[in-house]
Amino acid sequence: MEFITENGRAVGRIGQGTWYLGENAATAARERKALQAGVEAGMNLIDTAEMYGEGASEHLIGSAIRGMDRASLYLVSKVYPFHADRRSIFLSCENSLRRLGTDYLDLYLLHWRGAVPLAETVECMEQLKAKGRIRAWGVSNFDALDMDELLEVTGGSRCSTDQVLYHLGSRGVEFDLLPWMQKQGMPMMAYCPLAQAGSLRRDLAGCAAVQNAAAAHGVSLWQVLLAFLLTRPGVYPIPRSSRAEHTLDNAAALELRLSAEELAALDAAFPAPTRRTPLDIV
Repeated sequence: MEFITENGRAVGRIGQGTWYLGENAATAARERKALQAGVEAGMNLIDTAEMYGEGASEHLIGSAIRGMDRASLYLVSKVYPFHADRRSIFLSCENSLRRLGTDYLDLYLLHWRGAVPLAETVECMEQLKAKGRIRAWGVSNFDALDMDELLEVTGGSRCSTDQVLYHLGSRGVEFDLLPWMQKQGMPMMAYCPLAQAGSLRRDLAGCAAVQNAAAAHGVSLWQVLLAFLLTRPGVYPIPRSSRAEHTLDNAAALELRLSAEELAALDAAFPAPTRRTPLDIV
């Protein structure tokens, strides 16, 4: 359950999200430095979407990675569901490539499920692969039932990942989706792993179990949240950061090993679901 770059290098277990980055010219230089610091720290997976600032995030990434060894990077973008048909997806992909300043994407995702039949989207994704414009494709915001349906489509088994919201306070995927993906040998991308876009961020930061673990190891609260997800095989968190120091803090979570007692305390504070729950989406 790994993502592999063009030169055969395994992708860093923590990637970089870019939602809202690139939308403010006054902070663009700082955001570029944050992305560059992350790549230097081994966070070579960078995730974006045509939706993010209507291409502004892709432009920012393109400027940040200019001059880097492209084959060592793993670039991910996402297509709007209403562009995921024969009429629009090829232009959407070309526009993303142009903004990123690259001639291929390592991974292209359907951002969420829309009205376009899955069979049509899969066929288009396979055509983009055949043209060399993408190396792999996947989906985002699909629940376990959606994934079952996807695999019934011709070519659907070639799906490389499902990117979903997943953090300590939102563990619905652990009931059915994550076990399903692990059985398939399919990695999961976890967006908003620090609850950046959710109302639970304050509750997580104020949780005694999170605070105690952070104090015991001398690390930030956010490293604890990332370390929790890293105990799940095949899960790749993609936290967003607009400052280099925060990006490096995220990268350092790879070195954090939570004890069994600490994991039990986190689990007790935010229990895993005991039944199927609707997929969290922001």
